[in-house]
Amino acid sequence: MAPSKATAKAQSARKAAKKGVNSRKMHKVRYTTTFHQPKTLHLPRTPKYQALAKVSSSVILKQPLNTETAMKKIEDHNTLVFLVDVRANKRHIKTAVKKLYDVDAAKINTLIRPDGVKKAFIRLPADVDALDVANKVS
Repeated sequence: MAPSKATAKAQSARKAAKKGVNSRKMHKVRYTTTFHQPKTLHLPRTPKYQALAKVSSSVILKQPLNTETAMKKIEDHNTLVFLVDVRANKRHIKTAVKKLYDVDAAKINTLIRPDGVKKAFIRLPADVDALDVANKVS
């Protein structure tokens, strides 16, 4: 008499349990001593806000600073003083000044104040008067 389906299944399970599940495990043969991470999918960037280089110049240059020391810099050193966006670098500031006021900057120094605002000292060339540009600004 042929064993029923359930009996055959139970016997094959008994045989598998006796044999164990690790008998067929294979180890991958490695030919080098260094492990290289496999290449994964690289998705294109999806920025949540616009990059600062593509932002308008008026966002980069927030406002001119008109304190006593800033006025002294304008008169003595031919230098404009602006509060700028913290993420802006010197190249961003230079292009913004060029675009807004049609003036080339000779040199730009920046610092971040203790209150977290970035200040830019924009040195103008000798042939351009900073006082005229400052009057155009404000």
